[in-house]
Amino acid sequence: MGPCKLTNELRIFVGTWNVAGRSPIGSLAVDLDDWLNLKDAADLYVLGFQEIVPLKTRTVVGAEDTTKATNWNLLIGKILNDKYGCPWLTPMMMNEATGDGDYTRNTNLNRPMRFPGGDQTPIKFQGRIPANRVMGGSRYVLLASKKMVGVFISVWIRRDLVRKYYISNVKVCSVACGIMGYLGNKGSVAVSMSIEGTSFCFVAAHLASGEKKGDERRRNHQVSEIFRRTFFARSPKDDEYPNPHHPPLTILGHDQIFWFGDLNYRLYLEDSFARQLIKKQDWEALQEFDQLRKEQEAGGVFQGWREGNIEFAPTYKYSSSNCNRYSGGPLRRTGEKQRTPAWCDRILWYGKGVRQLSYFRSESKFSDHRPVSAQFLSHIDLLETTNPRVIALSKFLPSIPSPKQMVKGETNEESKSTLAALMVKDREESAKFIEQRYRTITE
Repeated sequence: MGPCKLTNELRIFVGTWNVAGRSPIGSLAVDLDDWLNLKDAADLYVLGFQEIVPLKTRTVVGAEDTTKATNWNLLIGKILNDKYGCPWLTPMMMNEATGDGDYTRNTNLNRPMRFPGGDQTPIKFQGRIPANRVMGGSRYVLLASKKMVGVFISVWIRRDLVRKYYISNVKVCSVACGIMGYLGNKGSVAVSMSIEGTSFCFVAAHLASGEKKGDERRRNHQVSEIFRRTFFARSPKDDEYPNPHHPPLTILGHDQIFWFGDLNYRLYLEDSFARQLIKKQDWEALQEFDQLRKEQEAGGVFQGWREGNIEFAPTYKYSSSNCNRYSGGPLRRTGEKQRTPAWCDRILWYGKGVRQLSYFRSESKFSDHRPVSAQFLSHIDLLETTNPRVIALSKFLPSIPSPKQMVKGETNEESKSTLAALMVKDREESAKFIEQRYRTITE
């Protein structure tokens, strides 16, 4: 019988939202608050967006502009942290040195935090506030962020978990598989990381649109391309601390994988029949015609992957912003696109140790899609070797002498009294040392 594995649980929120090219605005805070479901707060927030910029020729073939991604991160950070009475003092999160919109956080607290622009570049605030004050004043911190044209992923973690768990190998990758198979109007952005001994991969995707016969095969092909071309390169830092596993290089090499986004799978059903079932709220009957589930059953895509039961209305396509009516149908307006409603926005997962707690849509009218989210309970394996930061501390902690090490000639009662006094003194010194040590690390 092998050694017993120590495990712990994380609550993970995964969300996806096609925002139809619209920029984040202040009034959107109410919609985000509803979507993020902060009454039931998670440990990790993984948010995928599609079309954070309009998919026009200029934005697809031109240079990446990280402004929209920065603005979304600013708003997300504000929503996550203002809820807890902490003013959100946000740095410029995008990498100014490269201009590519990538951001990953260095989770080793024995080193200075690696902020955008490199270790030596001062962080930019509206006021001159030290970085440790920002960390100290926020409950959630940005762990990773990646943008490719309109596809965007943003990963946030509870600040205290950065100290509690050993988080390593945080990496990002993008795959463009849109026009001509290589432009970024469609494709994916992914984040890979390890929390203790469990590896995670989060893939935010935007697949080919269209409801013509055969369009589902284009989507299937793009999924296979994302699997084939997503690669998390190894770096010298990967072996910096002892870990029983090498960091995964591909999506399927991870222990737990979450794939979400505007996957664009439609319904194998004529428009009027689809609307009748929607009116009856007969989601079970409607799912019989769901293209993604049919393709899974036929072995065309996502074999062995899981998705929660859909008990909400199709999320696409609504007539316009600020509207609760699906586009098209017998009452469509002049010039309005005819679209059969469908569950385009989906969240799937793969791997052991994952249990879905909820799967629902929110009712924001910000775009022609409704945001979708799921909460998961994830088991993580704790490393047998404790966190390197804790090892470093343990070397300096005063030790308690054993009774055999007591002064010779003392009686049993005297020895017990001396030992008790030393234990009290030891606890006080240990507490002082730990407090001073963590203050040094965070400052």
